[in-house]
Amino acid sequence: MRGATYNQLLIFHAIVEEGSIRGAARKLELAPPSVSNALKALEANLELPLLVRTTRSMELTEAGRLLYDNTTAAVLSLNTALETVHDLSREPTGKVRLTLPKFVYDWLLKPIYADFCQLYPDIQLEVVISDATMNLVSENIDIGIRFGHKVEEGMVAKQLTHSMKEALFASECYLERYGVPQTLEELAKHRMIQYRFITSNQLAPLVLEKGANKIEVKASPAVIVNDTDMMVDAARKGLGIGRIVEPIVTTEFDNKQLIPVLKQYWATYPGLFLYFPQNSQRAKRVRVLVDFLIKNMQ
Repeated sequence: MRGATYNQLLIFHAIVEEGSIRGAARKLELAPPSVSNALKALEANLELPLLVRTTRSMELTEAGRLLYDNTTAAVLSLNTALETVHDLSREPTGKVRLTLPKFVYDWLLKPIYADFCQLYPDIQLEVVISDATMNLVSENIDIGIRFGHKVEEGMVAKQLTHSMKEALFASECYLERYGVPQTLEELAKHRMIQYRFITSNQLAPLVLEKGANKIEVKASPAVIVNDTDMMVDAARKGLGIGRIVEPIVTTEFDNKQLIPVLKQYWATYPGLFLYFPQNSQRAKRVRVLVDFLIKNMQ
């Protein structure tokens, strides 16, 4: 790749991620002709087109996809290295992107994120709430929080919580009307509040544990939701038996708004982990958020 420069690669990545030359120019604070010329120079050096331009969009060619995929980690590493050196002489600044599921936001992040923003006013915190397991590098995300078994390979992972159970629960009025299930066979005949994953459009399987065995229970849904708040609310209103990790509903258990069901069969989850690419923590803006989350979430 004779003559190709880091700046050309940086501009190429910005075009791909922003979807246009103008978008890349805004992100990099450059004039659009400069961005266009850098792309043309890179294509000339490679003697291959990298993007197919139309009036409405820009699509990667096969060569463009190969170059983007094979240089993403390297560009991230170089960006981090330069930022790390620059950080030595300044307060942490810049954007930090964090992804986490909705229930983790409600439970752990919502009470503390404003404190972080006030503590580091020069850091722009972007929170991406999603149940999808994202590829942090390709999605340009700095930090993720997920259950341990969903953390991507090759990531640095730090445990935030102990393992936890997925609770089953219902309101007192529901149990008075339909009875309290005593076995998994009886549970299958009850009205369940089911959860549908937004990204895969699949219903979350109802998996319980009987001794060392994991058993999937098939039950008819009374209501299907894709929001954890609505899962709890629907159970409170007596629509069926709900399910969510136990810490989210301990208050409802304590005040008897919800009643635990079949506790001896609840499945165990491995705990929540904070994870990030190995080199990213060298950047001060990422490092201070990692330290803040570990200190305040644990």
